Amino acid sequence: MIVVDASVLIAHFDHRDAHHSRAVEVLLEAAEDPLGASVLTVAEVLVAPAREGRVDAARAVLGELGLHEIALGPRAAARLALLRAETSLRLPDCCVLLAAQDADAQALVTFDDRLRTQAARRGIAVR
Repeated sequence: MIVVDASVLIAHFDHRDAHHSRAVEVLLEAAEDPLGASVLTVAEVLVAPAREGRVDAARAVLGELGLHEIALGPRAAARLALLRAETSLRLPDCCVLLAAQDADAQALVTFDDRLRTQAARRGIAVR
């Protein structure tokens, strides 16, 4: 499984986003692999569509991508707190790392340099 960060999914949805073309490219490259995202990441991605009354349409696109929601696992609160303390990343980014660890992801896809660095330090391949 490849875990996808909100930065990639949000860019995929917004053709005006500076990373839109790269997001489309990265998701096409990963088309053969199952994709996953933490439930918090999916919630982040759905905020703008929710404001516009398009949550169902956005969920449909996520379904077309084959994106699986990765639930927060056992002891998630303590594990997230440890990740936050160790990395100084925001909690949503810690959720991405935790999802990648829990899903035993083969890779993580993000446009966030700090998240990319922390994932690599934990032995998670980054695309």
